[in-house]
Amino acid sequence: MEKHILLRDLDVPNIRDLAVYSQHEGYAAWKKAVTGMKPDEVITVVKDSGLRGRGGAGFPAGVKWSFIPKDVFPKYVTVNCDESEPGTFKDHQLIRHNPHQVIEGTALCAYAIGANVAYIYCRGEFREPARELQKAIDDAYAAGLLGKNLFGSNYSLDIYVHLGAGAYICGEESALLESLEGKIGQPRLKPPFPAVSGLYSKPTVINNVETLANVPPIVLNGAAWYKQWGTEKSPGVKLFSVCGHVKNPGNYELPLGKYSIQELLEMAGGSMTGRPIKAVLPAGSSSPIIPASNFHAKLDYEAMAAIGSVLGSCSWIFMDDSVDMVWAARKMIRFFKHESCGKCTPCREGTHWALSVYDKLLSGKGTIEDVNLIGEVNKQIIGKCFCPLGEFATSSMTFTLKHFKQDYVDFIDQKKGGSDVYLKELARDHHLHELHSGVVSVNGIKVH
Repeated sequence: MEKHILLRDLDVPNIRDLAVYSQHEGYAAWKKAVTGMKPDEVITVVKDSGLRGRGGAGFPAGVKWSFIPKDVFPKYVTVNCDESEPGTFKDHQLIRHNPHQVIEGTALCAYAIGANVAYIYCRGEFREPARELQKAIDDAYAAGLLGKNLFGSNYSLDIYVHLGAGAYICGEESALLESLEGKIGQPRLKPPFPAVSGLYSKPTVINNVETLANVPPIVLNGAAWYKQWGTEKSPGVKLFSVCGHVKNPGNYELPLGKYSIQELLEMAGGSMTGRPIKAVLPAGSSSPIIPASNFHAKLDYEAMAAIGSVLGSCSWIFMDDSVDMVWAARKMIRFFKHESCGKCTPCREGTHWALSVYDKLLSGKGTIEDVNLIGEVNKQIIGKCFCPLGEFATSSMTFTLKHFKQDYVDFIDQKKGGSDVYLKELARDHHLHELHSGVVSVNGIKVH
């Protein structure tokens, strides 16, 4: 794009500073809303823009805001900046280099639903970016942009930054709320949904950082202005975090539906190894893998669904043909086993048994019956988990088997398992597990 809507730090040096942000229409939408718009009017313009949630699910933001009851108080806004999906780093760049646009979007959401308190929930590892975000919030308070009686009105708003403890599960909205309340980060049973009973059992809107960063220019310029980009069902722009076997990893801001996966790969410089790109994970470990044969697909929600995948959090991990999909699937299932909150049996036990099967394959003891067993393990998980993250754990298994079954057959027939590389990896992983669980093996004897 010639001019960025979200990654404005690439166009405007030091836009993280309040003075610079203010010189470039910063907080103009905020003042416009509080002094000249009713809360329902803000919801309407966001709804009309077609802005969809950028955290993964793609649910229309304005519609979500409209679910909040008008006669129940207090209400809350919670901003999901947990960003725990492997390969995702877009929100990190926003809060670090363009924090005031995130703060302004959060404030507009709060005003629209009638909330006077908002929390920005950052993952525990984001300590440095969170400090910079807090500085931006402090500067906004000092300038009278947050606090009491804003712009001479009766409306007041406080925004707080909260650091989590680094748990993947807290990217799930209800687990995030539990963590924010000081409880164990585990998902809640739905219904009730957060719009009815969210933070402290009060109506709550939960939106992703990128979602809210889109709101200030929409409120300032109108819904029609925003819809000049994207498609009818996927309007606007989207951030794509690109990494893996590419020459130029980073965040790319693109109009939805304009470019294909292949064009995104070319923007990132193509293969860094010179080898053909074999596949891509479009939304980190949780997404259905896409083989190179489908790289013609456009980058929007509907096109991704048409090829059996998702746009999701847009963390694009490209892999060249040196990657064995049995190894890759094991890497991902190990991640989900480690990050399972343990609340529901299908996820807790299913990921354990799935990893056991993959360990057997990598050790060189696997058979084709073990490959078939992976499908059976999937059946015991899919549709039976407490939250969507349990379902995500099956994606690596289901779709590597679907698109790369030959990798599994070759792994067994060519006896790739049992190589020094894989045995060393298994030994290292199990050693780390023992250290984390407080068990150390000395001369083959486990010592607590």
